[in-house]
Amino acid sequence: MFDPQLLRTFVALAETRSFTRAAEQLQTSQSTVSQQIRRLERAAGRTLAVRDTRTVELTDNGEAMLGFARVILSAHDAAASYFDTSAMRGRLRFGSADDLALTELPAILREFRRLYPQIDLVLTVGQSPALARRLRAGQLDLVYVKQEPGLPTGRLVRRDRHVWVAHESTRLDPGAPVPLIAYPDPSLSRAAAIEALASIGRNWRITCNVRDVNGALAAVRAGIGIAVLPRAMVPTDLVPVSPTFGLPRLGEIDFTLLTNPRAAGGPVDALSAAIVGHSGD
Repeated sequence: MFDPQLLRTFVALAETRSFTRAAEQLQTSQSTVSQQIRRLERAAGRTLAVRDTRTVELTDNGEAMLGFARVILSAHDAAASYFDTSAMRGRLRFGSADDLALTELPAILREFRRLYPQIDLVLTVGQSPALARRLRAGQLDLVYVKQEPGLPTGRLVRRDRHVWVAHESTRLDPGAPVPLIAYPDPSLSRAAAIEALASIGRNWRITCNVRDVNGALAAVRAGIGIAVLPRAMVPTDLVPVSPTFGLPRLGEIDFTLLTNPRAAGGPVDALSAAIVGHSGD
């Protein structure tokens, strides 16, 4: 009746008494925690937590749910450990685009490792084109990457749209070249930015070359320029700026799972299902 993922979120909220700290503990967003608590309350038909300006308090029904949740999760974990890990053994070489770490992926991987401790999960973080090449070369079993929309390869997890992102203090003269923060070629976000600006005859210049998403975000926060990110990955301290700066609308981007056909099916299928299933939360 009650989704274990929702129960885990509720237990984290009950233990921290804070949506912010629960989100940090689960390595997800505060909005995701709020959404999952609402889903659990709808399933229970009861209000479980009351939030004021400083803290979160459980209702009587919430205190009861906390006890039930711990029992249910304990039984769930025991069953998963007994049945799943006996079949799920071996090595899983998983690659992820570095900016997907801004999504719920870290929490998914932590849960996967807890459920399948006998799977040796080896994580490689990099850029999507490089990970796809390593997969084709047989060096990885499964990769979670970004692709142009509509490609026939892979399993679509979700579709998003690229947006221009800057710090709220950033200013841009209408006639000035657009200062771009970009990855080296080949890069989907770099190509999307340059092609969109060329379509309206807008000049641009690279003000910062970055190798990973942390570098891109640091440069944006420093006001060095404007970056392109999927909308779902825009941090709360940065803002989309297309209307403000008269920049063209950007296209969509697919988050996709690609599989090595020679890889062992069990671990690959289990992690794929966890990623796809979590995207519907």
